[in-house]
Amino acid sequence: MLHAIQIRQTGGPEVLNWTAVDVGEPGSGQVRLRQADAISFHQAAAMMLQGMTAQVLIRQVYPVKAGDLILVHAAAGGTGLILGQWAAGLGATVIGTVSTEAKAEIAHAHGCSHTILYTRQDFVAEVSRISGGEKLPVVFDSVGKDTFLRPLDCLRPRGLMVTFGQASGPIDPIAPVLLSQKGSLFLTRPFLFHYIERRDALEASANELFEVVASGRVRINVNQRFALKDAADAHKALEARATSGSTILTI
Repeated sequence: MLHAIQIRQTGGPEVLNWTAVDVGEPGSGQVRLRQADAISFHQAAAMMLQGMTAQVLIRQVYPVKAGDLILVHAAAGGTGLILGQWAAGLGATVIGTVSTEAKAEIAHAHGCSHTILYTRQDFVAEVSRISGGEKLPVVFDSVGKDTFLRPLDCLRPRGLMVTFGQASGPIDPIAPVLLSQKGSLFLTRPFLFHYIERRDALEASANELFEVVASGRVRINVNQRFALKDAADAHKALEARATSGSTILTI
């Protein structure tokens, strides 16, 4: 008997129900297809959303180039690990913030030349030390509320603050004049699907992701696997920020 996770009411992970379902056989004009080339099923399950997010961030929102010194918050997260490797492969020097020593080791192994434990260190002061007092052209932040304001002090005049997630909660409203006071900064909150809504844009983003993964320049780390029936446990682990790399559900 086949099963699926179904949600019948709003709530926390406890509303994810493991339910028997009847899919049936393919009908007229339908086909059941199982296909894998240079990328495994587990890689594909782990990389599409995070990988295309990374592609949009460093190839479109801010085209990272050789010689750039950039700051990536949550550098050991799923998107952070892909972004760090990819940016380093483009010739950038990546500073990554992480919450634990274990995550620092993971980030170092995936593109970060420098790591900062933002739970213990003043990351603004550390960035200044690492850069020799130079300011950065861009900051990528998926943490949100806990880390949003202070990175503005890491940016050079007309630098770009890219906030693309809110793991610690939504960012409080800010007055636009703050961006002027900090150096006529730019602020963007990109949403992946606005960048890939056209079919040609979707294919271009996906194809570039496939190429860097298939070539080995970017490794996809599936560090957590949960059975589909344990999807609630996977959500709890993600909410507790107890994961690194990618998490997949298996059957």
